[in-house]
Amino acid sequence: MAITEFSAALSQVATERGIPVESVLESIITALKSAYKRDYGGDVEEIDAQINPETGEAKILKNGKDVTPSGFGRIAAQTAKQVILQKIRETEKEAILDDFKGKIGTIVNGHIFRIENGVVIMDLGKAQGILPQAEQVSSEAYRLNQRLKVLVKDVRQGIRNTEIIVTRADPQLIKKLFEHEVPEVASGVVTIEAMAREAGSRTKMAVSSREDKVDPVGSCVGQKGVRVQSIIAELFGEKIDIVPYSDIAEKFIASSLSPAKVTEVDVNLETKEAKVSVPEDQLSLAIGKDGQNVRLAAKLTKWRIDIKGAPDIFGSVESTKDVAADKAIRGVWDADIKIKAEKKAKKTSPENPEDKDKDLAKEDE
Repeated sequence: MAITEFSAALSQVATERGIPVESVLESIITALKSAYKRDYGGDVEEIDAQINPETGEAKILKNGKDVTPSGFGRIAAQTAKQVILQKIRETEKEAILDDFKGKIGTIVNGHIFRIENGVVIMDLGKAQGILPQAEQVSSEAYRLNQRLKVLVKDVRQGIRNTEIIVTRADPQLIKKLFEHEVPEVASGVVTIEAMAREAGSRTKMAVSSREDKVDPVGSCVGQKGVRVQSIIAELFGEKIDIVPYSDIAEKFIASSLSPAKVTEVDVNLETKEAKVSVPEDQLSLAIGKDGQNVRLAAKLTKWRIDIKGAPDIFGSVESTKDVAADKAIRGVWDADIKIKAEKKAKKTSPENPEDKDKDLAKEDE
């Protein structure tokens, strides 16, 4: 950079990059002092530098005296160029990081371009994302150039520089995938009320609808399962159970154990413990492999769930393959759960304390 170009370059950088002129000049002065010490020695604290913002002419002062070496103008011009370029890079980097700070909690696309000691480095376009081992899914095999959707989890200061942390294991990734795939979720008509996930294996998700005509579960599943299947494919086969949410604890706990069928739910509101009865042939399904189904149901509902075997009331129906009768009995089961829930709500309601004993007596009868 020739010295005559200094003022024009300085103004251009300040305007285009949004860098304060004063900030650039301060950095140039600091760099000039360091350059003088490197080439000519001396104590930096005793050295002062001045630069003309119009012409770029630089002077070095020592103890108030002009000690500018012959030919120092060339050094000053080169130093100014380096400082300006560095400022440009810093400003662009800060702008990118600020942009990603605004993307925390959102999904971005990227591809893997490096794997170091188990840490996956992703190209996110203008920036690099770090996928630490703690945010990886153990069942997923990552490879170079693999394209992935990740959730921006944090932008934090690392050992060397600021890092953009992304995740594949966080439950919020699935919530955002549904927002992208299901218009009813994106618009707020369908709400994801609760979620429990064991990344790479299974997720349970409870949904509700603010419009009676909109089926929240059906909206998330999609016609012939097309919506949920696209998300499962993105998660490399992770199972997703979508269940209806309910404010009535008994109904919510019953649905949370899907795909198992529940016959009765008895809750203790003080301890938040629920005793659940299921048909004998549904017991292993309710518990799940290694206890996963009931474990996720407990995380989803935030209730401690104790499952007990119960007689198979559907046995005779299934043996005769009577579909109509099966639907009828299941309809009675749904109503039974609702009636029990309404009774318990009434018993525990502060508005009817005097009726508590009467209700209990009626139930005993």
